[in-house]
Amino acid sequence: MHISADKVAEVIILARDARRGAPEMDQFINTLTEDEQAGLVAVFWIGRGSFDAAEYDEAYATAVNEASTPTTTYLGGSPHLADHLEAGMDALGVDVNAEEDDLYRSV
Repeated sequence: MHISADKVAEVIILARDARRGAPEMDQFINTLTEDEQAGLVAVFWIGRGSFDAAEYDEAYATAVNEASTPTTTYLGGSPHLADHLEAGMDALGVDVNAEEDDLYRSV
Protein backbone atom coordinates (compact mmCIF):
# COMPACT_ATOMS: atom_id res chain seq x y z
CA MET A 1 0.00 0.00 0.00
CA HIS A 2 1.05 3.56 -0.56
CA ILE A 3 -0.26 4.77 2.81
CA SER A 4 0.33 3.38 6.28
CA ALA A 5 -2.45 1.84 8.34
CA ASP A 6 -2.00 4.39 11.12
CA LYS A 7 -2.60 7.27 8.68
CA VAL A 8 -5.77 5.64 7.38
CA ALA A 9 -6.86 5.09 11.00
CA GLU A 10 -6.28 8.79 11.72
CA VAL A 11 -8.56 9.76 8.82
CA ILE A 12 -11.21 7.30 10.04
CA ILE A 13 -11.13 8.80 13.54
CA LEU A 14 -11.37 12.34 12.20
CA ALA A 15 -14.16 11.40 9.78
CA ARG A 16 -16.21 10.03 12.67
CA ASP A 17 -15.81 13.17 14.79
CA ALA A 18 -18.27 15.50 13.07
CA ARG A 19 -17.74 18.42 15.47
CA ARG A 20 -14.00 18.90 15.03
CA GLY A 21 -13.15 16.29 12.44
CA ALA A 22 -13.73 18.01 9.10
CA PRO A 23 -11.20 20.85 9.40
CA GLU A 24 -8.63 18.64 11.11
CA MET A 25 -9.23 15.84 8.61
CA ASP A 26 -8.70 18.24 5.70
CA GLN A 27 -5.53 19.55 7.29
CA PHE A 28 -4.26 16.02 7.94
CA ILE A 29 -5.03 14.82 4.39
CA ASN A 30 -3.30 17.89 2.97
CA THR A 31 -0.10 16.91 4.82
CA LEU A 32 -0.08 13.53 3.05
CA THR A 33 2.06 13.05 -0.03
CA GLU A 34 0.34 12.66 -3.40
CA ASP A 35 1.14 8.92 -3.26
CA GLU A 36 -0.47 8.63 0.17
CA GLN A 37 -3.53 10.57 -0.95
CA ALA A 38 -3.94 8.30 -3.96
CA GLY A 39 -3.48 5.29 -1.68
CA LEU A 40 -6.20 6.64 0.62
CA VAL A 41 -8.58 7.02 -2.32
CA ALA A 42 -7.74 3.48 -3.49
CA VAL A 43 -8.56 2.08 -0.03
CA PHE A 44 -11.81 4.09 -0.06
CA TRP A 45 -12.77 2.67 -3.46
CA ILE A 46 -12.03 -0.88 -2.34
CA GLY A 47 -14.17 -0.33 0.75
CA ARG A 48 -17.14 0.93 -1.21
CA GLY A 49 -16.85 -1.94 -3.71
CA SER A 50 -15.57 -0.11 -6.78
CA PHE A 51 -12.49 -2.37 -6.82
CA ASP A 52 -11.61 -5.70 -5.20
CA ALA A 53 -8.70 -5.91 -2.79
CA ALA A 54 -6.75 -7.82 -5.45
CA GLU A 55 -7.14 -4.77 -7.69
CA TYR A 56 -5.40 -2.36 -5.30
CA ASP A 57 -2.69 -1.49 -7.84
CA GLU A 58 -5.34 -0.69 -10.45
CA ALA A 59 -7.33 1.39 -7.96
CA TYR A 60 -4.17 3.28 -6.99
CA ALA A 61 -3.22 3.93 -10.63
CA THR A 62 -6.75 5.13 -11.35
CA ALA A 63 -6.62 7.47 -8.36
CA VAL A 64 -3.32 8.92 -9.61
CA ASN A 65 -4.44 9.27 -13.22
CA GLU A 66 -7.93 10.61 -12.57
CA ALA A 67 -7.20 13.03 -9.73
CA SER A 68 -9.01 16.19 -10.79
CA THR A 69 -10.53 17.26 -7.48
CA PRO A 70 -8.61 17.87 -4.24
CA THR A 71 -8.62 14.69 -2.16
CA THR A 72 -10.16 16.53 0.80
CA THR A 73 -13.09 17.67 -1.34
CA TYR A 74 -13.57 14.27 -2.96
CA LEU A 75 -13.44 12.20 0.23
CA GLY A 76 -15.14 14.84 2.37
CA GLY A 77 -18.23 14.51 0.20
CA SER A 78 -18.81 10.92 1.30
CA PRO A 79 -21.09 10.51 4.32
CA HIS A 80 -19.75 6.96 4.73
CA LEU A 81 -16.05 7.79 4.45
CA ALA A 82 -15.03 6.14 7.73
CA ASP A 83 -17.03 2.99 6.99
CA HIS A 84 -15.61 2.66 3.47
CA LEU A 85 -12.03 3.17 4.66
CA GLU A 86 -12.51 0.60 7.41
CA ALA A 87 -14.05 -1.89 4.96
CA GLY A 88 -11.24 -1.27 2.48
CA MET A 89 -8.56 -1.90 5.07
CA ASP A 90 -10.37 -5.03 6.21
CA ALA A 91 -10.57 -6.27 2.60
CA LEU A 92 -6.83 -5.66 2.30
CA GLY A 93 -6.23 -7.77 5.41
CA VAL A 94 -5.28 -4.89 7.71
CA ASP A 95 -6.80 -4.65 11.20
CA VAL A 96 -7.39 -0.92 11.31
CA ASN A 97 -9.20 -1.23 14.66
CA ALA A 98 -5.89 -2.02 16.35
CA GLU A 99 -4.37 1.07 14.71
CA GLU A 100 -7.31 3.20 15.90
CA ASP A 101 -6.91 1.84 19.44
CA ASP A 102 -3.21 2.75 19.40
CA LEU A 103 -4.02 6.28 18.27
CA TYR A 104 -6.66 6.70 21.00
CA ARG A 105 -4.18 5.49 23.63
CA SER A 106 -1.57 8.02 22.53
CA VAL A 107 -3.97 10.96 23.00
